[in-house]
Amino acid sequence: MRVGNVLGAKERRLISIAPEASVKKALALFVEHNIGSLPVVDASGKLVGIFTERDVLFGDHRDSEQFHRQLIEEVMTPDPFTCSSNDAVHEVMGKMSRSHVGQLPVVDDGKLVGMVSVGDLIKSLYNQIDAANQQLTAFLYGPG
Repeated sequence: MRVGNVLGAKERRLISIAPEASVKKALALFVEHNIGSLPVVDASGKLVGIFTERDVLFGDHRDSEQFHRQLIEEVMTPDPFTCSSNDAVHEVMGKMSRSHVGQLPVVDDGKLVGMVSVGDLIKSLYNQIDAANQQLTAFLYGPG
């Protein structure tokens, strides 16, 4: 199974933020869309960073008075780890585990095409295993 299959099964559209946006705007997007990370893209559409819940915790701890007024480019994680839609799901899960990240931007030919989370990958693998289990059960015991 490939990351592209996971993206195809997702129901959410891609939400991103500009580096010039405020942390306050990013937090509003987190709440409005029930997400925990935002890819940061510049005016040309190039991925330049990621802003995550972890960045919020660090920023608020460092300077809770000013943090919400800062620009994303000042507090984001620049040059994030990425994957492509052609990558195997199990390889991406290993990358996420080794890198201690819960979400990865999906970049194809230099263009951001989506985001995948650990939960997205687990759900896709579970669905794949469940379908295989149903097929084996039907083969062994017949339909119904």
